[in-house]
Amino acid sequence: MEYSVKSVEELEEVAAKILAQAGDEKTFLFYGPMGAGKTTFIKSLCSALGVEDAVSSPTFSIVNEYSYPKGLIYHFDFYRLKAESEALDLGFEDYLYSGEYCFIEWPEKVNSFLPERYFRISISEAGENERVLSAVLVA
Repeated sequence: MEYSVKSVEELEEVAAKILAQAGDEKTFLFYGPMGAGKTTFIKSLCSALGVEDAVSSPTFSIVNEYSYPKGLIYHFDFYRLKAESEALDLGFEDYLYSGEYCFIEWPEKVNSFLPERYFRISISEAGENERVLSAVLVA
């Protein structure tokens, strides 16, 4: 499905729709250029799931962990990785197969370790204050 978003407020509604569309799938890969709004959208997804913690980009820590009423969410930002092996060093596969939500920014940096099934979110700019979010289950 494709969603046109013109304000941050609209993201909450889109986040709820995408979570419903994803069903039981808990691995989400986020694609888009720097500044497209990947982290901003992840904040909306976390809010829709009931996260009360502050959600921020894990650019320097690589992974942030958030609690929500039904478990945990792992938020990865692989932008700074120099080699895929760095993901293994931090235990990426353990997180990925934990059964918890995994939100992964810059997944192209860890292509070798991505699961066969995931929910792909692509974000592109469609104007100065407009983004287009494309959401599809890849299996």
